Amino acid sequence: MTKRLNPQAMKTPFRFKIGRYILTAHGLLSYVFLYAPIIILIIFSFNASKFVTGRWHGFTLIWYQKLFVDEAIGAALRNSLYISLVATFVSTIFGTMVSLAMERYNFWGKMPFDALLYLPIIIPDIAMAVMLLLFFVMVKIPLGKLTIIISHIAFDISFVAIVVRARLAQFDSALEEAAQDLYANNWKTFRYVTFPLLMPGILAGALLAFTLSLDDFVITFFTAGPGSSTLPLRIYSLVKLGVTPEINALSAVMLLASFLLVVLSVWLQKGGDGKVDFM
Repeated sequence: MTKRLNPQAMKTPFRFKIGRYILTAHGLLSYVFLYAPIIILIIFSFNASKFVTGRWHGFTLIWYQKLFVDEAIGAALRNSLYISLVATFVSTIFGTMVSLAMERYNFWGKMPFDALLYLPIIIPDIAMAVMLLLFFVMVKIPLGKLTIIISHIAFDISFVAIVVRARLAQFDSALEEAAQDLYANNWKTFRYVTFPLLMPGILAGALLAFTLSLDDFVITFFTAGPGSSTLPLRIYSLVKLGVTPEINALSAVMLLASFLLVVLSVWLQKGGDGKVDFM
């Protein structure tokens, strides 16, 4: 005799439903707590009031227009883009080389070097900033754009290496063996097989490094010199005089740019696949 299952007994117990609802509500409230201030900042960047009073006085784009005629903000933006592009280019090259070496070869001191590679991600920014400042003072390098670029490269390499190594972990080495069976040397194998397949991970790491370099404040604050003010430093100097709708507009632009770069980086890591072309 087969026993029939009671449909009522198969239902989820009430206490589990309550727990699920509580966890869902907790997650939603956490997101609201984190992102509500950002949404409010973006909304009030279109407020017609000259002061941040919390009251809506009408829609305007004047604060965004002022951003394009402010020479100090323009100079800070140029410094940020120059520093971020140079730091991203150098850190992407070295980060990719480090990733290949760590994944493909065994050498003496590999484990300590691997731990050292993750150190800039683990330690607080303030500690790294102080260490870099002391280093530049000891070697007598004047603070300026060069010191900011070196500092950004120091922590960008680790983030690029993590992303590229994640791509290498999914790499099928049989494709390289097939290319070598077709009489391709090491350089051609890397150029036509390895590099195209790693390109989504390399681009994702580069975008992540660019985003971190563009938004960095703590390390840049300690290693900047005269005439090397970046956009985050400019925002900080404006905030000390009081928050205005122009700062809201500038923050909204930076948030949008950072968000688009992060989304593109995640898309390249998950959805971008390099195509192999032997021609």
